[in-house]
Amino acid sequence: MTRKYNFSAGPAMLPQEVLEQAQNEMEDWHGSGMSVMEMSHRGKEYMSIAAEAEADLREIMSIPEDYKVLFLQGGASSQFTAIPLNLLDGKESADYINTGAWSKKAIAEAKRYCSVNVASSSEDSNFSSIHPFESWDRNPDAAYLHYTPNETIGGLEFPWVPETGDTPLIADMSSTILSRPLDVSKFGMIYAGAQKNIGPAGLTLVIIREDLIGKAMDITPAMMNYEIQSKGDSMYNTPPTYAWYLSGLVFKWLKKKGGLEGIGEINKRKADKLYAEIDSSDFYKNPVQKEFRSWMNVPFTLANSELDSVFLEQAAERGLVTLKGHRSVGGMRASIYNAMPEAGVDALVEMMQDFEKQYG
Repeated sequence: MTRKYNFSAGPAMLPQEVLEQAQNEMEDWHGSGMSVMEMSHRGKEYMSIAAEAEADLREIMSIPEDYKVLFLQGGASSQFTAIPLNLLDGKESADYINTGAWSKKAIAEAKRYCSVNVASSSEDSNFSSIHPFESWDRNPDAAYLHYTPNETIGGLEFPWVPETGDTPLIADMSSTILSRPLDVSKFGMIYAGAQKNIGPAGLTLVIIREDLIGKAMDITPAMMNYEIQSKGDSMYNTPPTYAWYLSGLVFKWLKKKGGLEGIGEINKRKADKLYAEIDSSDFYKNPVQKEFRSWMNVPFTLANSELDSVFLEQAAERGLVTLKGHRSVGGMRASIYNAMPEAGVDALVEMMQDFEKQYG
């Protein structure tokens, strides 16, 4: 069987090496006589898997000791609710930055629990740029500031981290986490759905500074209470054990790749190659201003949208799949997360060149 290059925005590709190891360990993990899927999450075998995964993540991200790491369920979207429930701390307002579809969803959910101040919105540029930090209309009494460093659908990415002072900075890093080095200490909380750069769908990662834990509203469900989840080591109930295990394998794979520095260099090369092809002619176009282009999600349109279906058919024939753009944007979208090999981007660029020669 020949593996395809899957450009899906998520669930996304997993490293071949990780899949092969999981396959080899499927029926019998390290002589235990059990699959990881069959293990009790309280058993010594699984507890060792969970502890090692957290230790490896802390190492590759250089997570400070005063941060808790939680392996939760519910997807990143559940955190849209959990964040105001846990972090308002008696305040009535929170600042949010609107840079696209996922920002909008976070804002809509937060409005159920507090007054949302949209301190900056990129809607006036059709989400093709980000306003300078100095122009943001922040509320000095905001409980926190929430933003989405990378918008998966629109391909808009922050090239800098906002400096919010004493106001906790909260980041939805679902589509950019682990893609390059990051100073965790600049954030009050980072959260991410696993199905792009971490592991399979079903797991949600939360990295939160300890002083922000223990302030949940009384109405906060136990499953969404960071204090309860932290005290229970993310095992208030049965966690997504197999997704946690696979994520641990991905962390080890990243260490072999040179950590976040090593994978960051690879990701930068992949993105540069693809954008260079898009910018080399008038046949392809990316709508985002160059300084705000995403490394992970690259949307592009063809000069003639009537050729979209033909492009997708020819791409599929070459083993390049899931390139159709999100329905709200149209065109194409190539998601080139960590597990997408550089050869996959090279194959896409070659296909784009051939297609332009044929139809340009």
